[in-house]
This record gives sequence, C-alpha cells and structure tokens, in this order.
Amino acid sequence: MENDILELAARVGKLLETKSLLLATAESCTGGGVSQAITEIPGSTGWFECGFVTYSNASKTEMLDVPAALIAQFGSVSVEVAGAMAEGAVANSNADVAVSTTGIAGPTGAVPGKPVGTVCFGWSKGGTTHTERLVFQGDRHAVREQTVRHALNGLLRFLE
Repeated sequence: MENDILELAARVGKLLETKSLLLATAESCTGGGVSQAITEIPGSTGWFECGFVTYSNASKTEMLDVPAALIAQFGSVSVEVAGAMAEGAVANSNADVAVSTTGIAGPTGAVPGKPVGTVCFGWSKGGTTHTERLVFQGDRHAVREQTVRHALNGLLRFLE
C-alpha cells in the first residue's frame, strides 16, 4: 500500500479520535480497499466501526437499504447511489460517519456517459451527505488506488 494512503488513513484516524467519532465504509469498486488502509493503522479499533463491501446491486439494497428504484433510475455508479450507500452505512451500524465508493474500475463496464474510471463518492454524518463524481485515468489498479486516496482525502475535508 502506498505510503501517502497510509498517511491519509492515519490523519483520518487522528481526526476521528479527536472528535470521538466512529467510521464505517460502504465500498463497491474498491472492494474493501478503504477499510484495508484504515485497518493498517495501529489503534484503528478505537475509531473504525465496520466496513460493508457491497459489490452487487442486491447487496447495496439488502445491507445498506439503497432503494432498488434508485439504482434502476440512476445506475449503481451515480452520486445518488453513493450518497444512499454512505447514509445506509451510518444507519446500519454504530458509526457516526461513513464514506462510500461506487465506480467502474475497468477494464470493462463502461456505459454511455460513464467511461471506465468513473467513480462516485459519498460522505455522510448527522443527516448531512456530500457526494462527488470523478473520472480517473489508468488501469484497474490505478483507478482503485486513486479512489481510496480520494475517499480518505474527502473524509478529511468533510470532517474538518
């Protein structure tokens, strides 16, 4: 794992600890990569509650309460679904804050308007949810790595 990602995860941990907040993750395209980065940090048990890896649409609905109609309307790779994933992670855990990732890491999966590298993020806490859509360049590994990095950076911005 990249050193900068571990540094970001450590910074997230310090901030969560300072604010006495617990974090949950809701990941699709990263397959648990955000959770892995977080649990690399010693003491993360004090601020990391749990991670949901919801790769299929059914798991997003069953585990995170993302409405199937929302997925049908906007697609699983959408800011609408990313926001609902983050909100669902908070609602279905003891966490105070959540980050979500859903995207097309490639090399296949592109659809019109959503090229390979399209990733949507959600950050949710206390009824406030922020979402973002980015398109990353590179192969599957590069897209996933950039996604983990951006999810953690976004969490820092969201909490500060």
